Amino acid sequence: MMTVMNMSDWQENTVVKAFILDRYEKKGALRLGDMPQPKLGDDEVLVEVHSAGVNLLDSKIRDGEFKPILPYRPPFILGHDVAGTVVRVGSDVRRFKPGDEIYARPRDGRVGTFAEFIAISEADVALKPKALSMEEAASIPLVGLTAWQVLVERAKLQKGQKVLIHAGSGGVGAFAIQLAKHLGATVATTTSTANIDLVRGLGADVVIDYKTQDFAKVLSGYDVVLNSLDGDTLLKSLDVLKPGGKLISISGPPDPDFAREQGLNWVLRQVLGRVSAGIRKKAKARQVSYSFLFMRASGEQLSQITALIEAGIIRPVVDRIFPFEATNEALAYIETGRAKGKVVVRLK
Repeated sequence: MMTVMNMSDWQENTVVKAFILDRYEKKGALRLGDMPQPKLGDDEVLVEVHSAGVNLLDSKIRDGEFKPILPYRPPFILGHDVAGTVVRVGSDVRRFKPGDEIYARPRDGRVGTFAEFIAISEADVALKPKALSMEEAASIPLVGLTAWQVLVERAKLQKGQKVLIHAGSGGVGAFAIQLAKHLGATVATTTSTANIDLVRGLGADVVIDYKTQDFAKVLSGYDVVLNSLDGDTLLKSLDVLKPGGKLISISGPPDPDFAREQGLNWVLRQVLGRVSAGIRKKAKARQVSYSFLFMRASGEQLSQITALIEAGIIRPVVDRIFPFEATNEALAYIETGRAKGKVVVRLK
């Protein structure tokens, strides 16, 4: 039976336990320590964290890869996925109340789910799917929103189209395969020999074992490619697209449209333009488009994902659950690239 902290209990707590990034450092360890209690804005909900998803994005931010475009100032708390219970609401909040079980991907600049409590904008939050455990729910927001924004929003994937989803056994891939099948697409994916049965079970129609097959020599005439891998895979993905096809990458390189959306300064816009110039030029020569997608928080889209989960259309894929104290070990595990689906840390 879960308990909801009342106002007087909360006010007595001036600090929360959290995993803190003290400085950008490749493979550096986060520090378990105390941080000030979150300040609750008028449009925010205060959430007692039960579980938090662990993502490669956390590792990349820790390593300093996103310093130019996500200027967090250490010390700060990492963590981009949360499932928990609302304990307080701001004066302007209308959709949630204390005791609600929710899940969310807090917006950039307000992340910090590797902690006992977090304040989240009401607009970023959705009610947790009733059938899911807190651990399962915490595995969904970042990968679910990423897949939704690639396939539904950016690609506008239609019934009868063909999509290649790289790394089908990973967090984004496992969700995206299920979503693409729901949308009526024919789905191809790349994976290792050990995960062929997993991705077939998720709905993949064509499975490429990257250890024994070259996807660029097997596939052709595709409408969409979702790339989450390296630059070589990105370039080869151009070869499987038909004219008018869309290559959408969540692993870079960022493009000028992304720079504009993020409101980056002129210098950074020029830098990102140069970084992505090669792939954009090659895409244009093949009469296809290239774009980079960095997902954004959206409680509204997460609510639509909730409906798909509750209808049994999409199921979570959770590889391992670590205790909160082992958050650094959880990060190390996802960095091996061997996780099947998502990795989660449990606080309660």
